[in-house]
Amino acid sequence: MFAVNGSTFLNNSLSGVPRFFPRSTQRVAAPPVVVAAVSSNGRPGDRNVSVLVENTSKEMVESATSSPSVIDKEAKSTVGGGVEDVYGEDSATEDMHITPWTVTVASGYPLLRDPHYNKGLAFTEKERDAHFLRGLLPPGIVSQEIQVKKMMRNMRQYQVPLQRYMAMMDLQERNERLFYKLLIDNVEELLPVVYTPTVGEACQKYGSIFRQPQGLFISLKEKGRILEVLKNWPEKKIQVIVVTDGERILGLGDLGCQGMGIPVGKLSLYSALGGIRPSACLPVTIDVGTNNEKLLEDEFYIGLRRRRATGQEYSELLHEFMSAVKQNYGEKVLIQFEDFANHNAFDLLAKYGTSHLVFNDDIQGTASVVLAGLIAALKLVGGTLADHRFLFLGAGEAGTGIAELIALEISKQTGAPLEETRKKIWLVDSKGLIVRSRMESLQHFKRPWAHEHGPINNLADAVKSIKPTVLIGSSGAGRTFTKEIVESMSSFNEKPVILALSNPTSQSECTAEEAYKWSEGKCIFASGSPFAPVEHNGKVYPSGQANNAYIFPGFGLGLIISGAIRVHDDMLLVASEALAEQVSQENLEKGLIYPPFSNIRKISAQIAARVAEKAYKLGLATRLPQPENLVRYAESCMYSPNYRTYR
Repeated sequence: MFAVNGSTFLNNSLSGVPRFFPRSTQRVAAPPVVVAAVSSNGRPGDRNVSVLVENTSKEMVESATSSPSVIDKEAKSTVGGGVEDVYGEDSATEDMHITPWTVTVASGYPLLRDPHYNKGLAFTEKERDAHFLRGLLPPGIVSQEIQVKKMMRNMRQYQVPLQRYMAMMDLQERNERLFYKLLIDNVEELLPVVYTPTVGEACQKYGSIFRQPQGLFISLKEKGRILEVLKNWPEKKIQVIVVTDGERILGLGDLGCQGMGIPVGKLSLYSALGGIRPSACLPVTIDVGTNNEKLLEDEFYIGLRRRRATGQEYSELLHEFMSAVKQNYGEKVLIQFEDFANHNAFDLLAKYGTSHLVFNDDIQGTASVVLAGLIAALKLVGGTLADHRFLFLGAGEAGTGIAELIALEISKQTGAPLEETRKKIWLVDSKGLIVRSRMESLQHFKRPWAHEHGPINNLADAVKSIKPTVLIGSSGAGRTFTKEIVESMSSFNEKPVILALSNPTSQSECTAEEAYKWSEGKCIFASGSPFAPVEHNGKVYPSGQANNAYIFPGFGLGLIISGAIRVHDDMLLVASEALAEQVSQENLEKGLIYPPFSNIRKISAQIAARVAEKAYKLGLATRLPQPENLVRYAESCMYSPNYRTYR
């Protein structure tokens, strides 16, 4: 493998190429560089290159002639041991420009520093000989399974969740396959580490813990040059982009550029849970400034130090980004919007939903996973969705997105108009129950939920008046499901369904312990962030998690394997139904309305197959002909983190 100007190419069968280039003690011009590489399987692949490059470009010549004090001098080494200062780096003063040469064979030390190919102590004797690793590693050979065991032992020694997060990110930057192997094999334990709730703290402190970029940062400084910036990313075959502007990170508010932890975390789950190749994933943060004064005054903040751009300045930057993505990666790249503020999230989804393959996880992903839980819960509470009344605390992206998908599913089941099915669903925002008398002051996405009812100012009174069978929290406001509210729900429901969805844990509307204790163990509970099992009156109640990670990895895989060009609401409905079908009777008997995460790869394959099937039926799929067995095809397309054998 060679690295040329920072780009790496694998060479597993390269021979006859000297490991070091001859150096002259005379005047030095830009040296010729021979680059030869083949893919790890010996066939044309993503990283294939077979090139003879003569470094005589105009830029190099001009660089050589414009810096005679560095290049045109006798190379007198300033380093001991007879190492010559070929490129003038050691003898250059700090105000002089140097060329950042990187020309190495990807064997030996560079191979151990390449996270895509590094296997640590798992390199075999043959590989150590073939790739010049003798002496660079201890003599012992350790299997990937033992490496996983050791890493988990080390991980469990950390007492602070953020330390575990940083250890996982360090592993991802050092040994990519081991990172995903570790995450897949221990998903229930490590999911809260690489994503919510720990990722929230990581974003808050991202400037302090930042070491090296894991995605693209596109700011207002790059306006007019975004296509050029996209081309700077080393991987060219991108299938999924997760993008945020950092304005509404979980329930933590505006974190500006430090919201990058969200796209990085989401795409880690796309690969681990959905089987999308890591090299096909691109995390992006759009930095338009921040209104968070604390960050603007923080000396460690890594983003633009200015107030947030709005209006035309904001929309022009986003439009340039969307156009550049389509131009650079094609129409079938999935763009997932993540943690945009309400006013932008709905507008972006509406604006680009007809021209790009876009998906908003906060609106659509949350809705799909919650609908799946409700469908499963019907087996415990009885009836159909149409028989129940729903009350939401929170009328933002998540709340209105969930409400709309529930209404769509009821309409699909009953044949009733959408306007009628919406009347079974009530929303409470910061000003109280959303009713028709407030219509003129409501934001456009809240207006479909304004029903005829007298004004109610708080959730407790709304619960008593509406008497919902299902209470859903998506407010981002912690501890708002009080004892009074939970007891009210329990007084007129034999089995009240209570979903406290806000993240991270500190923002959850109530804890699992509070829900089970205040309802005397009657409620069916799930939360957005994980809670430990609860013991009440001698009985243990496991806490279910309505985590978007159940849906979006499989959903994205389904879009990719079908070559879908647009997202349709019917795809979200079938994804929910597929997830609900994975809840076993054993799960239901424990009060769980979601399956265990230990089976998530199989669940993702089932969801992907259903989504792909719907894409074909709707005429939105471009990958033809349709595979006969979509589940088997989805599983065959999944990325495997097991080590490969090198020639």
